[in-house]
Amino acid sequence: MSNNENVLVRISNGGVQKNGKWLVKDVDLEIHKGKIVTIIGPNGSGKSTTAKIALGLIKKIEGNVKRFTNNISYVPQKVSIDWTLPIRVSDFMVLTENLSTDDIKYALNLTGVEHLILRNLIDLSGGEFQRVLLARAIAKKPELLVLDEPVQGVDFAGEVALYGLIKKISETLNCGILLISHDLHVVMSATDYVVCLNGHVCCSGSPVDVARDKHYKELFGEKSSQILSIYEHDHDHVHTSEGDIVKNNV
Repeated sequence: MSNNENVLVRISNGGVQKNGKWLVKDVDLEIHKGKIVTIIGPNGSGKSTTAKIALGLIKKIEGNVKRFTNNISYVPQKVSIDWTLPIRVSDFMVLTENLSTDDIKYALNLTGVEHLILRNLIDLSGGEFQRVLLARAIAKKPELLVLDEPVQGVDFAGEVALYGLIKKISETLNCGILLISHDLHVVMSATDYVVCLNGHVCCSGSPVDVARDKHYKELFGEKSSQILSIYEHDHDHVHTSEGDIVKNNV
């Protein structure tokens, strides 16, 4: 991607096998401070596996992984919660971390949900819950934040707002972010570098370069690539597949 300055994680020729079958292979990837790297690809393409390689959660791998920070936060694709329990946001924030009141308020304020601190989790909307998850992940100001499909259960406008928030977090904390997403056209305006996987790296580069790549078009279709071509200019909005414009409001 670039030079060695501010590298947080470097994966070289990374891969994982299970029962003699490659889950993902030949992955080269760097994550830098203050930059957002997005991994996209179809289901089963190795996106979450690659994130776990970066995190060091898979011990037996091919290739080489170097991590230059231990200050890492991870929001997995699925979070196990007993929704029958009356857990307030304030309690949820300290379930796994010893956080100060100031840490909690700062994180909730940055993600725009400080007013929900006494609300029960079960009463939150999908977007509000995702913001609380983000707040808990950033409360200790990580250098690296790994987010696996962070907009699940959120409508399109909510997705746009959450990706705008993720970009704001990267800029405010100067942290590197590894983002797993199924949909490039929404996340495009919030990411610096894209890696497209289908068991291996099909293509990588800037969002626009990836959108033009023939391998991306083979995976996601020519129409998707045409929609993405509008992002060659800087703007504060995204375009839906129907052609509508949605403002990036954090």
